[in-house]
Amino acid sequence: MNSSARVLFDNGPHKVLCFDQLVTGDGVQSNQFLIIDHDEHALLDPGGDLTYMPLSMAVSRHIPLRDLTYVFASHQDPDIIASLDKWFLHTRCRVVCSKLWARFLPHLSAGFLTRNEGTSTTERMIAVPDRGQNIPLGQTVIKALPAHFLHSVGNLQFFDPISGILFSGDMGASMVDDAEPVQDFSVHLATMEGFHRRYMAGNKACRLWANMIRTLKPTMIVPQHGRPFVGPVMIAAFLDWISQLQCGLDLLDQDDYRIP
Repeated sequence: MNSSARVLFDNGPHKVLCFDQLVTGDGVQSNQFLIIDHDEHALLDPGGDLTYMPLSMAVSRHIPLRDLTYVFASHQDPDIIASLDKWFLHTRCRVVCSKLWARFLPHLSAGFLTRNEGTSTTERMIAVPDRGQNIPLGQTVIKALPAHFLHSVGNLQFFDPISGILFSGDMGASMVDDAEPVQDFSVHLATMEGFHRRYMAGNKACRLWANMIRTLKPTMIVPQHGRPFVGPVMIAAFLDWISQLQCGLDLLDQDDYRIP
């Protein structure tokens, strides 16, 4: 396990850090991200018990942990936000999530953890509407983007306009053990094709998402698992591929709904 941060962007007042070697053993490789702008900070998809202790220690080397401004949750899965109760207990953060999951995430957090500060779990949440919204961070904003059905029904992605980095959650995820940038897309395809065919809901959602991202023109697409796509060539290759992928509902027929 390596708790040191990979620096994705740093212009002084604005930094983006990646922690990509915190999960070992049973858990799938996972990337966690910290965005710092001046004196505010956002921690993206911090995970569950497997990551909480090493991640909190790693983050505390860069910011006063108690003063963490936000936790961003792209969706509701355990490897995304199961440690919510600990972040509520040990920091003053607010949690940014889809409005579809805002009513469910309190199940992950005991009410007494927040009542001692005079706030409820719900009051510490920012429920993002389906069309997304800008979340103020320091002297900039982070764009919470709609990414519904990729792979959750209420799915968000986050775009940092200063660095140009798109944090894409499970879109673009690959089943590898590191977060080095993709060098050969045709070779990399084997590490992500099966995952996307099963976990993405269908080609229509993939295609509409890719159209949106092309207008965004990110410098980097960084998924929650595996390797990022860096630069226009690799990003275009991924968007072209995902736009045409048959997946999820596209692949189902009656044989998939048979009584065992």
